[in-house]
Amino acid sequence: MDDFFDGDIMTLEDEDGNEVEVELMDTLEYNGCTYFAFIPAEVSLDDSYELMIMKQEIYNGEQTFATLDDEDEYNEMYQIFSERLEDAFEEEDGEEEESEE
Repeated sequence: MDDFFDGDIMTLEDEDGNEVEVELMDTLEYNGCTYFAFIPAEVSLDDSYELMIMKQEIYNGEQTFATLDDEDEYNEMYQIFSERLEDAFEEEDGEEEESEE
């Protein structure tokens, strides 16, 4: 799947045909599906942002992203990704503090 992404920045097309640049923050295999967490590429991590969560689907033999229409599925994945990203940033902050000492 690494060849599916060209780095962490991607361009996705919304349902209106508008192109949106996003940054891939995390990927997770869960209950037989692959989920992806994105933020808008122009947003810094210090800014407030909405986490975009999508899942992989195969359509006509090609990988595509689908939005999560089921509210319960979205809420569950949002919680999981939020915790994973919070943990990752806390670990990163701890490593920076150790290297400064």
